[in-house]
Amino acid sequence: MSERRQVLLRVDPAVHDALIRWATDEFRSVNAQVEMLLRRALRDAGRMPNHAAPLPRRGRPRTSDTATPAVRATDTDTQRSPGER
Repeated sequence: MSERRQVLLRVDPAVHDALIRWATDEFRSVNAQVEMLLRRALRDAGRMPNHAAPLPRRGRPRTSDTATPAVRATDTDTQRSPGER
């Protein structure tokens, strides 16, 4: 994978605030949100280079659908009477 390039981007403060809110709503960093928007604009305009690497996967890996979540007893579970469960 090629090295990622850094770009200084100057934007209006109101636009930056809107980007922050949008990125937060979608659980992304502002940088990831800007890159996603740029890639979408390039694709929609038919200008996305064929050799562009896909966006890197961020965050924790997803669990498989067949895995069952671990259940942990809490202090409140042990304080309930059997009829309350």
